[in-house]
Amino acid sequence: MSSSDLAVILPRVIIVSRRSLRKNKFVDFVGEYHLDLIVGYGAVPVIVPRVAGVHTLLHSFEPIHGVLLCEGEDIDPSLYEDEETNLSKEELEEIRRLHASDTAIDKEKDTIELALAKHCLERNIPYLGICRGSQVLNVACGGTLYQDIGKELSKNFPPEKKVVHMDYDNYDGHRHDVKIVEDTPLHQWFEESLQDNMEIRVNSYHHQGVKRLAQRFKPMAYAADGLVEGFYDPDAYNPEEGKFIMGLQFHPERMRKANSDEFDYPGCTAAYKEFVKAVVAYQKKLNIIKRVPTSLKLDKELEQKRNVIVRSFSLARNLYEGGDNNRQLKESDLKPGAEFLESNIALSVQQEKRLKQMGATVRNASSYMERLKMNEEREKLARAVMGKMTIEQLSDLNLFYHMMGQISSDMLEKKQLQNVSTADLP
Repeated sequence: MSSSDLAVILPRVIIVSRRSLRKNKFVDFVGEYHLDLIVGYGAVPVIVPRVAGVHTLLHSFEPIHGVLLCEGEDIDPSLYEDEETNLSKEELEEIRRLHASDTAIDKEKDTIELALAKHCLERNIPYLGICRGSQVLNVACGGTLYQDIGKELSKNFPPEKKVVHMDYDNYDGHRHDVKIVEDTPLHQWFEESLQDNMEIRVNSYHHQGVKRLAQRFKPMAYAADGLVEGFYDPDAYNPEEGKFIMGLQFHPERMRKANSDEFDYPGCTAAYKEFVKAVVAYQKKLNIIKRVPTSLKLDKELEQKRNVIVRSFSLARNLYEGGDNNRQLKESDLKPGAEFLESNIALSVQQEKRLKQMGATVRNASSYMERLKMNEEREKLARAVMGKMTIEQLSDLNLFYHMMGQISSDMLEKKQLQNVSTADLP
């Protein structure tokens, strides 16, 4: 099998690049560990460049079977803050100075990644968010972030109990403890490595984090300062069925022993493995739903009946045109064609009745237009009411309708699969 064949068969995972300045030119890149793991478990990474205007071209990257979002700069606070920050100008300036490489807001990347996250949520496409990618997922669902953990969270703890979430001098080697929540995917993945305290040591590199977790998500891990280090949607998690919506604030792909590719724990790669499993399953479901029916092939019996009808029409035409006067025709020679015409006339009568019903529907168009105007008035009223709602209230309302949409999508998918299965029966 050629490499081009594999590119068509293997599922596609969308990853957005991060932009960096090198030799006075911008360079787009994605960490190699993410790419290695995606390829190693059987999917094809498709990199979306961080280029101005690319958010309007995301449909060109279809089919999308999964989305992996990872590192990047801070998310624009205006996308999640529903009130003025309690940080002073001096504190904000100090944050920019301490975290200069991360606090440069990249609005284009924000736009691209939030669009992809919402696309996944709307269509139940598998999504894995690492570090910034987990924050994007939370914001997309109405959650909020700490603009700076040190200024907003850690200040409430004595120095000996503060958690160091990033170490600029020891990016790969830095570790801190997190407590795993029972009966979650993280618990399942790291179970054989957990002691009685349910803790593991993770690599992290972030000065922001989840402040208010979106309502749809369930926490999977906490740092000692209470920060959520992992979360998922339990209603959208079943890798075997193509369902996977998850965010990890820490970096399992970087949790490797010094000067080695050996992982700290056997469960470190599980998030990528289960994510790709869901991606593969989602691709299969998509292929079934979009499968074009094969052309109809007549069996021998139907083919014989078709030939008899064609012969009957041919004899009738010759008789009408006077070209077959010397031949004695039997009634049985013309009967198949006559029966075929009778059945089609009956069908035409039914179609005529349907057309009359359609005409009645058209005559009622005026009442339909009145209802349409009424719906427009209701929409204006709804927009006016929602315009006065807070971000949190709108997020709760959006969550409710998303849940209804997800249930509807699941039911539609099941019925489509049932129809396909029924059509395949002999």
